[in-house]
Amino acid sequence: MKKSVFKITILLAFFLMCQHSFSQSVNAKDQCAKLGRGVNIIGYDNALWKDHTNGRFKEKYFKMIKDAGFSNVRVNLHPFRHMDKDFKIDPQWLETLDWAVKSGNEAKLMVILDMHEYNAMADDPVAKKEMFLSVWRQLAPRYKDQGSNVLFEILNEPNGKLTTDLWNTYLADAIKIIRDTNPNRTLIVGPGNWNGIETLPTLVLPKDDQNIIVTVHFYHPMRFTHQGAPWAKDFKDLSGIKWTGTKEEKDEVYSKLKVAEDWSEANNRPIFLGEFGSYDKADINSRAFYTAFVARTAEKMNFSWAYWQFDSDFIVYNIDKEQWVEPILKALTDK
Repeated sequence: MKKSVFKITILLAFFLMCQHSFSQSVNAKDQCAKLGRGVNIIGYDNALWKDHTNGRFKEKYFKMIKDAGFSNVRVNLHPFRHMDKDFKIDPQWLETLDWAVKSGNEAKLMVILDMHEYNAMADDPVAKKEMFLSVWRQLAPRYKDQGSNVLFEILNEPNGKLTTDLWNTYLADAIKIIRDTNPNRTLIVGPGNWNGIETLPTLVLPKDDQNIIVTVHFYHPMRFTHQGAPWAKDFKDLSGIKWTGTKEEKDEVYSKLKVAEDWSEANNRPIFLGEFGSYDKADINSRAFYTAFVARTAEKMNFSWAYWQFDSDFIVYNIDKEQWVEPILKALTDK
């Protein structure tokens, strides 16, 4: 009897020690390194959010993404259109998100839950504040028992009427809500003005919360990356602009990313490059040269990243043909 009690006591102590060690070992820098290389997925797959078995994005793609050399997926979430008048999220939408988290876990991918309602927040942030906070009031407790490979990204690309000052207030409120149920969850937060690198100095984070990765997005030079994009009014009529990796072109990219590297070192916050890429209208060789240079430069600066995006536009995988866009895949994975 005494031996049994002794064994149980030892096992319990070991379990508690492991739990303590696990919670202590999860920190933003380690998490950022684990994120490594990734890709944005399923944000605009509208059919999927009603029934994931009818979506363009299939369950098999999670493992395929992992096997191709990626280690994270950034799941773009648009919950506002799936909420009732009391801001309760549709159960079917939540079940689809459960499926995405489970499938990502099973494929051994890091899974980022990215609140992607940036347009609605930019248009009327005051009216939408409670909707925004209610998303995290529902998602945070729902996924509080997930392992450290699931991360929460507070809001994609705050911009417009959601000014940098207002954004600092909103993100503080959201972090407080999340920390009530997820004290050890790694969070991802970016600055205002479209997660712009130049706006990093305006970002205010809680000093006592070091389990936060800072995200920035990078599409410079826009006249190349957004040429022919119908939504980009200043660039939609451009075409034929190449990026061949000249010294001037590389210096421009490097100098802008270096601003984020310098800020990261000065503020002791790791960087996740949450979006980068070039629109499909650019020639494929230029897109590949550009993509490879941005990815390798980010890695040399110890940034993790997620390419924009798997499907729709800027693509790395052609779902209609069921094949990788090989030049872009090779540029990303360096294989």
